[in-house]
Amino acid sequence: MVGTEEAPVFVKIEDYKDIIDVLGLIKDRLAEAKRTLADINELKNDEDAELELWGSTLNEIEKKIEDIDRTLFEPESTW
Repeated sequence: MVGTEEAPVFVKIEDYKDIIDVLGLIKDRLAEAKRTLADINELKNDEDAELELWGSTLNEIEKKIEDIDRTLFEPESTW
């Protein structure tokens, strides 16, 4: 900024230590939140993979049932 001078800021040493402690706590909580988010994301990926497997299994079962239906209810041409 042109034409403005910043005056030095004086803070009591006790207040400075409190601020440093609070910043440390904030950093710890932020790291914890990031770990929690990573854990949730991993669970979501695991869940998505499991649901995809279930969907594939159901499709396979459906195809097998269709084959059984076709075999049981279509007339044999070689009787």
